[in-house]
Amino acid sequence: MAKVGIFALLFTLLTAASPAVHGVTFGPEAVDQWFEMLPQAKEKMSKLHFYFHDIVTGKNPTALQIAQANITNKSNTSFGLLAMVDDPLTESPEPNSRIVGRAQGMYGSASFNEFGLLMTLNFVFTEGKYNGSTLSVLGRNPILNEYREMPIVGGSGVFRLARGIATAKTYWFNVTSGNAIVEYHVVVLHY
Repeated sequence: MAKVGIFALLFTLLTAASPAVHGVTFGPEAVDQWFEMLPQAKEKMSKLHFYFHDIVTGKNPTALQIAQANITNKSNTSFGLLAMVDDPLTESPEPNSRIVGRAQGMYGSASFNEFGLLMTLNFVFTEGKYNGSTLSVLGRNPILNEYREMPIVGGSGVFRLARGIATAKTYWFNVTSGNAIVEYHVVVLHY
């Protein structure tokens, strides 16, 4: 019971004020006001560049397998494998470079014939001018292609009503461990 009480107290304290993210205020009333002003708002374009570190082995993995189909181990493409991720997003490809956010969500092997992942992720930004904002990715990632393109289907904070494209290119991949670093370029339209 004490843990529930502490959680409730922390939740109340953290949500009592309407936090702001670079001029964007959160809360139901703030969102209502934002939508009322939307007809006068000008659409902006933002370009982002970061590296996604997908670590599946070692002491501190950031992607964990959570399910698989009966045939996954017999499939050449790991069809039916599902992983939950909380991968760091960094400024440069070095693992110790500055973290600017996290990729949180899941991906699953969705193709019998090639290594094609269904990606459903939120890029959660924790630094800089996008701190507190998110972008949502939902799309197909044929991981053996040099460049992959996935749609940005929404966002929050600075990126409310975002739409755009995320292009991915594998920067580094370790065949033995399965760990990877992927370079992302994102272009989004938002208000």
